[in-house]
Amino acid sequence: MALGVEGVAGELRSIYATGKTKTFEWRVSQLKAILKITAHHEKEIVEALHSDLKKPELEAFLYEVSGVSSVCKYALKELHRWMMPEKVKTSMATYPSSAEIVSEPLGVVLVISTWNYPFLLSLEPVIGAIAAGNAVVLKPSEIAPATSSLLLKLLGEYMDTSAVKVVEGAVPETTALLEQKWDKIFYTGSGKVGRIILAAAAKHLTPVVLELGGKCPVVVDSNVNLKVTARRLIAGKWCYNSGQTCISADYAITTKEYASTLVDALSSELEKFYGKDPVKSNDLSSIINSYHFDRLTKLLDDEKVSGKIVLGGQRDKANLKIAPTIVLDAPEDSLILNEEIFGPLLPIVTVNKIEDSITLIKAKEKPLAAYLFTNDKKLKEEFIRSVSAGGIAINEIALHALEPTLPFGGVGESGMGSYHGKFSFDAFSHKKSVLQRGFSGDPAARYPPYTPGKLKFLQAMLSGSIIRILRALIGW
Repeated sequence: MALGVEGVAGELRSIYATGKTKTFEWRVSQLKAILKITAHHEKEIVEALHSDLKKPELEAFLYEVSGVSSVCKYALKELHRWMMPEKVKTSMATYPSSAEIVSEPLGVVLVISTWNYPFLLSLEPVIGAIAAGNAVVLKPSEIAPATSSLLLKLLGEYMDTSAVKVVEGAVPETTALLEQKWDKIFYTGSGKVGRIILAAAAKHLTPVVLELGGKCPVVVDSNVNLKVTARRLIAGKWCYNSGQTCISADYAITTKEYASTLVDALSSELEKFYGKDPVKSNDLSSIINSYHFDRLTKLLDDEKVSGKIVLGGQRDKANLKIAPTIVLDAPEDSLILNEEIFGPLLPIVTVNKIEDSITLIKAKEKPLAAYLFTNDKKLKEEFIRSVSAGGIAINEIALHALEPTLPFGGVGESGMGSYHGKFSFDAFSHKKSVLQRGFSGDPAARYPPYTPGKLKFLQAMLSGSIIRILRALIGW
């Protein structure tokens, strides 16, 4: 077991009690330290991501290094405003008074990260926790060992390690962490492990944010710009980490008459992106490890699916590569339509009319994201109104997650809680209500002895009726 796992929460609690993490200066210094990491160690970060996932340099820079840098800059720009108490109106019930909502840090928090975006998804929650003034422990994913090791090294060099710690390890270390009392746990990963996290947190009444996943649908109508739709669907399915993304399109829905047109467009654009032999393309990320490679090939080798593959299917186990693959009209009870894919396989489900897609989506568990490509205003409105998902994007895939002004999080099986931008700050803050009054305006009616006259006065006051108040005062 990694040194310092047992008792780390208590150690941080004593540091938090000094109050230093609550200061604006400390928060800024730590956010600037993370910014320095992205600026001075881009090459090392990109190399670690390539070692873990064979991520192309551009993808590693754009979605991980630059992503962390953007999040940090946004937090630094907005931090002073986020920390300011929010003034709110008061009612007649407390008149005369003033009130405000004060954001205070929760205390000592635990961030358990995942492997598919191991740099971004480790540090973005940490940025939120620090911005809110907490002491924090980061547990990176052991499935991305190069990035985990680099995070330990860089945060150890740049951060205040008395209040920001990295704990490496696997199940034993995570179990030891979960046995301790935290003021918030933030977990990104699978629903199976999410249930374990939630059960452990319940023992201490610890609130949690669970960023999970699910089968995210993308509906493709026929009245679209087909080339743009195909390119964006490919980007949202295959370009982002070879489909190993929680908000990747897990399956597509289109009409029976449009399916072949969509497949042809996807095939044409995929060849432009990755060539005729995509498993040899350096622009296609690898599968994270042999376990997940075998899991994905099992979905393809399902006898209910093997005859339904209309594009791709090639595999290179030595390099953990699977070509972008499309499966058309797999049976409803097939594995590929019932398990979260988290890889470069896209089943396409066909319906008689595009409106039927909404009924199909609603019959399943609520996804982390849902997508629709259409120019039909009525269909857009119905989709947004009827489909329950963590987030929705129209004529795009995944880009809603890049907007710091939008909350990112799941619902139902796809998670609970949200973050990004100020929502990250709020996720690690307690909203403390503060009411202030002076010593004037202290009506005797609120105190015993209780009389009919006092009752009438209080009823009048709480009703807000000036006439009733005057009548009560003069004894009417």
